Amino acid sequence: MIRVSFLCLLLLGLSLQAASPVYVVLWFDTEDYIEPASDDAALRIASDLTAAGVRATFKVVGEKARVLESRGRRDVIEALSQHAIGYHSNWHSVHPTPAEYLVRLGYLEGAQEFERREGPGVADVRRVFGTQPVCYGQPGSSWGPQSNPALRRLGILVYLDEGDQVGLDEQPFWYGGLLHVFHMGRNTFRAQLNVGAEDTAAYQRFDETAARLRSSGGGVISIYYHPNEFVTTEFWDAVNFAHGANPPRDLWVKPRRRTAEDSERCYGVLRRFVAHMKSQPDVRFVTARDLPGLYENPLPRPADRKAIAEHLSSHVIFQDVQGQMLSPADMLLALLGVEPAIVDGPTAAGATTWSEPAIPAPAFQNATADAADFVRRAHRLPSEVFIGAQTLSLPDFAATLAGSVLNPAAQVPVIRGRIEFDRYFATDPRRPFNWVIHPPGFSAAPLLDLGRLQGWTLKPARLSR
Repeated sequence: MIRVSFLCLLLLGLSLQAASPVYVVLWFDTEDYIEPASDDAALRIASDLTAAGVRATFKVVGEKARVLESRGRRDVIEALSQHAIGYHSNWHSVHPTPAEYLVRLGYLEGAQEFERREGPGVADVRRVFGTQPVCYGQPGSSWGPQSNPALRRLGILVYLDEGDQVGLDEQPFWYGGLLHVFHMGRNTFRAQLNVGAEDTAAYQRFDETAARLRSSGGGVISIYYHPNEFVTTEFWDAVNFAHGANPPRDLWVKPRRRTAEDSERCYGVLRRFVAHMKSQPDVRFVTARDLPGLYENPLPRPADRKAIAEHLSSHVIFQDVQGQMLSPADMLLALLGVEPAIVDGPTAAGATTWSEPAIPAPAFQNATADAADFVRRAHRLPSEVFIGAQTLSLPDFAATLAGSVLNPAAQVPVIRGRIEFDRYFATDPRRPFNWVIHPPGFSAAPLLDLGRLQGWTLKPARLSR
């Protein structure tokens, strides 16, 4: 009897452990189109990983794809194609970079400009590699929220990179209709290339991180490199485009090279690190192509409107409602009677000009119908909602609507909405954009402001069970 009980407990423990996997997203920003040796580095890394039975994600710059094609490097293209192919901007560090050309544009105009500039790069990566890029990540820290609707139109639904502009508890999240692996905090690190034959400290950190994630139900570790790092001692773009410099192509210079022996040592560091990670229990390597299938569908199932209203009347932030995670946008659509959909947040802050403590119910019903029509037609939330000639800001409208669902009345009390998702966004206009390529003192407060407005779409991504 004791033996049977022990076996049952053992099987239970194993099943719980198996139910909490640790997913490793290993990705490579494949960007250096100046130094030809970086082509060989990408080939070597991709081939080594394939031989090890590990699939990674190679985010390719548009010009890198074009240069591989013009150099006749079908061997590199075919080796990378054994892995997932992502997109890493059209020109990377040639000015203007994404944040530079987006910073003075609004949300809609910026999305159009992003698509105009980046669409050709997506098309070239697709043509050269024969596959649709499965993810995007900004060059350096050149981030802008206008990329989200443009990427959806370009058929890219995963944002895979690292940065400080927005993040949610160091794990993937839904934002702007895309699955983001971004601002991963303690869960992004790597084996350093310049510490000898291997980085044993990285092994320990990986083991500790994996154990922590397993104990909390599983999660993602994000690890990234650049193929050029394995063959050069300085970055190709820093020696050409730093601090806003934009020399013509005939003046581009190559970065300093590593010796062949040193490059071989670097490949060994990565190879040993991957082998260590692969040897750990319940660790699975996944690509950007795999990621959406690991998480619950972002489009919610029908939920109780009163349960939603209880939350939204006093808290404008994501919430678990009846076992599913809803963003403020999800909740507002449910209260408006709009079918679940991917929508953008408001494009401006909006203002409340209605000065009375309550709104006649017929007038508020008309405003609600108008807001629902706007969402269905524009596929975004309104910045403000008109009550005749007056307005309610979106937070105030959402809270007031929630209150009307809870307590229908002939006079609808105006409730001030409380935005609580701002804490997940950066506030310093310079530090998150601190990149050697940006001009000195580059500041992008307007991009952070637009990003916070899109916080209506923010919610944690939940692993499927």
